[in-house]
Amino acid sequence: MGYFFSPVRVDVSARLHGQVRASLIETGRVLSDALILEPLKEEQYFEKREPFSVLGLLKSPMGLMVGFMLLAVFVLPKLMDSIDPEEMKRVQEEMRNRPAPSFSNLLQGRS
Repeated sequence: MGYFFSPVRVDVSARLHGQVRASLIETGRVLSDALILEPLKEEQYFEKREPFSVLGLLKSPMGLMVGFMLLAVFVLPKLMDSIDPEEMKRVQEEMRNRPAPSFSNLLQGRS
């Protein structure tokens, strides 16, 4: 367990009263009477888990959505305060006078 060995084909002969013959699959080389294998390398079956990272949490899609929402909640009201009050009243009046958009107008490309 924990080591990687070369694949070996083992043939047991029925005609020759159970004679065993082993050969390496890659090369076809027949091994000697004793089946002794050397490991090629140590095998890592599991990947190491990445440690917790706040930066990784912020770069996730959910973290980005939360960041943009916080930005909208805290920064946009500050921007609204910096607009001239007369300009704000004019824009609000234009919004009231504009007819409400309907779904059929949106489908036809009209605003």
